[in-house]
Amino acid sequence: MAEILPIKAWRYSDELASGIEELSAPLFDVVSAKQRKLLYENPLNSIHLSVPKGANPAQEAALTLNKWKKEGVLKQDLLPGIYVYYQYFRLPGEQEERCRKGFICQIKAYDWDENVILRHENTIVSAVNDRIELLKSSQIQASPTHGLYEDLEGSLEIHMDAAIASPLYELEDYQGVREVLGVIHDAKIISKFLKVLRDKKIILADGHHRLQGAIAYRKSQQGNLPEEKWKGFDYHMMYLTNTAGNHLKILPTHRLFYGLKMTEDEFMAKVREWFEVKKFGDSEELGGYAFHKPWSFGLVIGEESYLLQLSIEKYQTFNQHLPDPIRKLDLEVLHELVFTRILGISSDQQRNSDQLVYERNFSRCIQEVKSGSASFAIITRELELAQVLEVCKSGFVMPQKSTYFYPKALGGLLFASIDQSEFHFDYQAYVE
Repeated sequence: MAEILPIKAWRYSDELASGIEELSAPLFDVVSAKQRKLLYENPLNSIHLSVPKGANPAQEAALTLNKWKKEGVLKQDLLPGIYVYYQYFRLPGEQEERCRKGFICQIKAYDWDENVILRHENTIVSAVNDRIELLKSSQIQASPTHGLYEDLEGSLEIHMDAAIASPLYELEDYQGVREVLGVIHDAKIISKFLKVLRDKKIILADGHHRLQGAIAYRKSQQGNLPEEKWKGFDYHMMYLTNTAGNHLKILPTHRLFYGLKMTEDEFMAKVREWFEVKKFGDSEELGGYAFHKPWSFGLVIGEESYLLQLSIEKYQTFNQHLPDPIRKLDLEVLHELVFTRILGISSDQQRNSDQLVYERNFSRCIQEVKSGSASFAIITRELELAQVLEVCKSGFVMPQKSTYFYPKALGGLLFASIDQSEFHFDYQAYVE
């Protein structure tokens, strides 16, 4: 099952650590262009390693990394560690603070058919190729992917709580999430982490393209370094959180569509062939609407907004070939009916279409439609964790951008090198 190792991490120097808020970076696709511009303006921000710019971005990242190492911007910890990572957050309207507890480690970059790391969505080839080139050139991982494991006893939490009591960093991120990072260096305790994960499968929550890149790079290196027991190119940095008793929150991701070729009346007539359609008074209030029933959505088009509901009778007439965990998903129904059948865009075309945009910000959806930029917006409800687990274990995948696990792991708190000279260590001390 899942083989993990501690990380001999690179981190910002102690002199810079007090400003870690200005050096860390959220995932590229969860912040606006304006926010990204501010990140790039800081010459030491980790975004220059995670999403480099320039004519040859991968080469730029490698040059930047070498420069930072030589100048002492980044320094490597002497011992490998399990990095405990807690995220404290509140959702809108909540007073009680939640805490998602987890830890960052290295995990073998298992291919999907090894059935150890289970995915829930497909990847886009061009995005994966970019990740492969970046990893090949820089030999560094600047942001962890996010995986889930199931441990009903919560057997590692006592060790994580002890480590987080003496944090390396404590900061507030771009969304007001309080991020706290600690470390465990004790070999006996680290060995417990390895032992607990040894019989687990991992559900990949976030980072499909980065992990796919690591898998491809690992494959390309097979046969190299035969004298090494532990090879850097075999591993990938991942943030692991327990599904049991944890504050895992999946937020909805809405759909915006641009460049509708038919008239609004023609489109609505086709929608009514499948859905029960009810006019909704104020589009601004759709964001707070409780979509209790399955296969229900909000629609904002032109100056009007509607509630859409697919009946069980209609549901039973299509997608009979799909396994039940996929077939019953709201977003599978949405993509099959609205984008494939009504608009005539195939599943493959949807994954690469610039007409279909995935937007988690409800207000931005309304703004894009009201301004006339977007043709319409589909407002979705959040997915349940049980559905994600069920799909992953079925071996099938969801439509693209089905999940938005909140909060996202922050990049730049630590870096994992796969350069063998930096990765090399006698990890046997942690293996029972």
